[in-house]
Formats: sequence, C-alpha cells, structure tokens
Amino acid sequence: MSFREIAVTIRAVNRASNEFGRIKTDAEALSTRIKSLGAAIAGIGASGIAIGYIANQFGLLNDAQAKVFNSAMMVVSVMGTFMTTSVGVAVAQKVYSAACWVATAAQNALNISYGTFLALTGVGIAVIAAAAVAMYSFANSMNTATSSMQNFNSTASQTSTATRGIVRSGDMAIYRQGVEDT
Repeated sequence: MSFREIAVTIRAVNRASNEFGRIKTDAEALSTRIKSLGAAIAGIGASGIAIGYIANQFGLLNDAQAKVFNSAMMVVSVMGTFMTTSVGVAVAQKVYSAACWVATAAQNALNISYGTFLALTGVGIAVIAAAAVAMYSFANSMNTATSSMQNFNSTASQTSTATRGIVRSGDMAIYRQGVEDT
C-alpha cells in the first residue's frame, strides 16, 4: 500500500468517524425525546385514570362507562411506559433507522445518476473533440494531397511534349517485348 493510499484511507476513516459520531449524537437525542414523549403519554394515561375515577365518584360516569374509560387510559399509560423502556426506544430507533436507510438509498441513487451524467457528458465531449481533431487532420491531409496533385498537373501541362516523349534506350526494348508478347 502506497503512502498516498494510506493517506486517502486515513482521511476516509476520519470523515467516517465524524459521521458515526453525528449518528451517535442523533440516536442519543432521539432516545431522549422518545423517553420524554413516553413519560408524557404515561402521565396523560395516569391522569385519565384519575379523572375517570373522580368522574365516577361525582356521578358523571356510571360504573360501566368509568370501567371502559379507565381501561382505555390504562392502555395509554402502558404504551407511554413502554416507550420509556429501552425496548420501546429500540423499536422507535429501528423505525428511524429504516427511514434513514430509505433516505440514504435515495441520495445514493441521486449521486449515481449525477455521476453517470457527468461521466457521459465528459465522455461525450471527449468523443466530439476527438472527432473534430480527426476531421481536421483528414481535411488537412486531403488539402495537402490536392495541392500536390494540382502542382503536378500544372507542371506537367507546362512541360513540352518532346520532353515527355524522351525514352531511355533500354526502355524501348522492354516496351517492344511487352507488345510482342501480347
């Protein structure tokens, strides 16, 4: 492992440690809030039971109504008490964790699509630039070849026919041999 790879790994661990610390702080704050909410709900349930008992004493509720009301308030009180326990907090934190997982998955999908967009845009621009360079090179080569051919034709047209008709002594024998063979 190179020094650069070690440095990158250390930076990643340091950044991850900060995030884990933040997650721990968020979890502790959530736990405190859930326990406070549970205590408040348990208090409301206990107060409801007391109100139901007093309402029955003053004749505002008959015995059957007081029993139903007090039973409902006991359920509320038990729910609040459950929320103050570590099991209740764990359930609430699992729900919060699932919500965070969904948010993370959505953020990762967004990051992937953005990265893909940048990569494809970069590759697309590179392909267009390479094609432009290739087209320029091809056009430049064609211009050079065209110019050379024009110069040759111009020079050939200015050359007299007598000069063009000069044949070396051995060339005529080779020419005649080719004609006689056919």
